[in-house]
Amino acid sequence: MPYSLFASTPKATEELLVTELKTLGAESIKATIAGVSFQGDLATAYRVCLWSRIASRVLLVLASFPIKSQDDLYRGVQKIDWVSHFAVDGSFAVTFSSKNSQVFNNTHFGALKVKDAVVDQLRAKFGLRPNIDTERPDIRIHVHVQGETAQLALDLSGESLHRRGYRDVSVQAPIKENLAAALLLRSGWPKIAGHGGSLLDPMCGSGTLLVEGAMLAADYAPGLLRDYYGFLGWRRHDAAVWQTLLDEANVRKQTGLEKMPKIVGFDQSLTAINAAQSHIARAGLVWHIHVERRDISDAAPADSWPKGLLVCNPPYGERMGDEAETAALYRRFGDILKERFQGWQAAMIVSDSELGFRLGIRSQKPTPFFNGAMACQLLRMNINEAAFFVPHAKSPGERMARLAETNPDHSLAPETAPMFANRIKKNLKKLEKWAKQNRIACYRIYDADLPEYSVAVDLYQGEQTWVNVQEYAPPKTINPHQADQRLAALLAELPEALRVPREQVFLKIRKRQRNTEQYEKQGESGHFHMVEEGGCKLLVNFEDYLDTGLFLDHRPMRLQIQRQAKGRRFLNLFAYTGGATVHAAVGGANASTTVDMSHTYIHWAQKNLALNAVSGAHEFIQADCLEWLETEARRPCPREYDLIFLDPPTFSNSKRMDGVFDIQNDHVRLIANAAQLLAADGVLYFSTNFRRFRFDAAALPGLNAEDITAQTIPEDFARDPKIHYCWRISHA
Repeated sequence: MPYSLFASTPKATEELLVTELKTLGAESIKATIAGVSFQGDLATAYRVCLWSRIASRVLLVLASFPIKSQDDLYRGVQKIDWVSHFAVDGSFAVTFSSKNSQVFNNTHFGALKVKDAVVDQLRAKFGLRPNIDTERPDIRIHVHVQGETAQLALDLSGESLHRRGYRDVSVQAPIKENLAAALLLRSGWPKIAGHGGSLLDPMCGSGTLLVEGAMLAADYAPGLLRDYYGFLGWRRHDAAVWQTLLDEANVRKQTGLEKMPKIVGFDQSLTAINAAQSHIARAGLVWHIHVERRDISDAAPADSWPKGLLVCNPPYGERMGDEAETAALYRRFGDILKERFQGWQAAMIVSDSELGFRLGIRSQKPTPFFNGAMACQLLRMNINEAAFFVPHAKSPGERMARLAETNPDHSLAPETAPMFANRIKKNLKKLEKWAKQNRIACYRIYDADLPEYSVAVDLYQGEQTWVNVQEYAPPKTINPHQADQRLAALLAELPEALRVPREQVFLKIRKRQRNTEQYEKQGESGHFHMVEEGGCKLLVNFEDYLDTGLFLDHRPMRLQIQRQAKGRRFLNLFAYTGGATVHAAVGGANASTTVDMSHTYIHWAQKNLALNAVSGAHEFIQADCLEWLETEARRPCPREYDLIFLDPPTFSNSKRMDGVFDIQNDHVRLIANAAQLLAADGVLYFSTNFRRFRFDAAALPGLNAEDITAQTIPEDFARDPKIHYCWRISHA
């Protein structure tokens, strides 16, 4: 009788896993979101653990039962004869997840309930208590609650299958091994390798794509290096079957290594090259992969290398102050591909198609891809002259000029343009009174209220009045020329509707809900203007950056900090231009520390503070906030602050960082480290603009976290209550 099995997988790779499972002998295959169910005997289950390049975990389903109460889960787990699965004096661990459950919305509590059921059963039968081992247990029990149904399974993989065994766990990589394999499979690498084509990664980092590419080319089982699986301590494990599969895999590997194609990696970082060499050695591929320290500007294939696949996972430029550098990198990289790699194929992950557009090479239809929680796209290109183009101008000034040339007298303005003007006037009339009563000088008056006019419009008032227009990308169903006409009409209507000279209206180009371009440098004008907020003087820039230097939706948070800062020590992490620091200082903070990775923003923050007559000790630190926090939290006597503002990015694999930052996966560690610096009666404010964010309060014992999002959404952003989330955190 076949077992019921389930393989989890990263989102958007389900189709690849289905294809893979068919080749591994699985039956009754059915894909779902982030996973595939299937049936097979024990040999099939082992084969998937050993050979799957895509799956994250392989689960063997033991039972499925309804639960309407906590006791239903306890009883369901106790129906399993656990001594038939592991020894009484053995060890186990529990992984628990739930979705749409009214009974278990706390995963930590659910896991404890399962653990108690297993321990109570064995203690009642034998008077012995099994051990809990979260690292390498004899068996790992996996329970998933979906609505009113619980599924109980054994995790045959033991730990995620992306951990092949060749990578040093202390070295973070910007892409997991199974995602790297998925990228290579979608890019057609096995076929290219079969024809003797080369593989080159010009930004190889720690070498993950290179090693996975070599394993694919050599028919090298990805699980062959692992010394731990979840079934090895299982009482029903068939060691003979497993050994047969290992012997077969070793033979296939030796045969495959005899006909390896050329595989090469470059990177400008010596640290990255050292890590790559270490990983290549661990995988036993020293004689098959060549890596060397080489800047991207020097990337080129040798004449003797057969044309093949250039593959890479370049930096995304996520809110870490290097966006202008990232844009320049992509343009330069595109020129290099055109000059030196004609006849090759190329594949790369981008967080936004706009970054790929900067390459100036037409790609195939982008493929959805998820790097952790970050939604990305896989671009695939044939590098030949027919695919080359010159990207059109993307600076705001050039964009406005192109719009004016397209429709100089606005004779093609859509009939709906007056409707837009009326909406602007209506919003202004409502918000103007509110802003005056609350002494607010900078606020949002329009945010894509009308689907035909997909822009955000912000009003800034200082020595003059300025209008900042942010253009969202139109839907693909809208003709680009028609979108340009609407935008031209919109820009023509705004000055009159808002009683502002045309030269004081600025246009920015952005994509809705993307952090990629959030801080991207747009020009070099150096024109700064002063505005006031809550008695604080702040500098804004409408021409050089995609954002102005002041996040308007965080106004209530900054004012809250100002009210609470008197006599306190303030820490501003991921500080951007230091607006929160200025508010704290004006509010009477005794001392403040402002930390940001970008020299540009630290300098901007210093200028902001200098505009305000404040006293106290105020320091500015240019550093990777993650690394700085880790270091400070580990000190025997760490710094201590009464008030902390923590507003990190959603995601970053900036080249200035050692690893990858993902707010969903890393927020617990980040908050825990920040809390180490928080005084006993201090307050930490944590904020994020990741719309799908879920706060894991259970993973932060000893801390109280209060969701204050509703209190921090200002009136001018009420139409978009998910603009950010915010928590007030203190020691329990």
